[in-house]
Amino acid sequence: MEKPQHHVFVCGSFRAGGEPKGVCHKKDSAGLVQYLEAEVSDRGLDGVTVSAAGCLKMCEQGPVMVVYPAGHWYAAVDEDKIDRVLDALEDGEPATELLIK
Repeated sequence: MEKPQHHVFVCGSFRAGGEPKGVCHKKDSAGLVQYLEAEVSDRGLDGVTVSAAGCLKMCEQGPVMVVYPAGHWYAAVDEDKIDRVLDALEDGEPATELLIK
């Protein structure tokens, strides 16, 4: 596999001990990871890798998603917002209206 152009992380609320303790997992961030992986595949975005992350420490804004290398952070992510972020990513720009400020 080649180095991806974008790496998308979705908060999974997991702490160093392995147990989830935040908000993101309670709002089904694991399901969002699955949705995101399916959308990336369906859209043929070969340069995008998706990963579940440990706690991203922004519980009050969860579920949180971050896109690297640009470092774009998105709050209260759901399937609709994921679609909008991927649309923007395909256009080579961030989904500005969804960015955490």
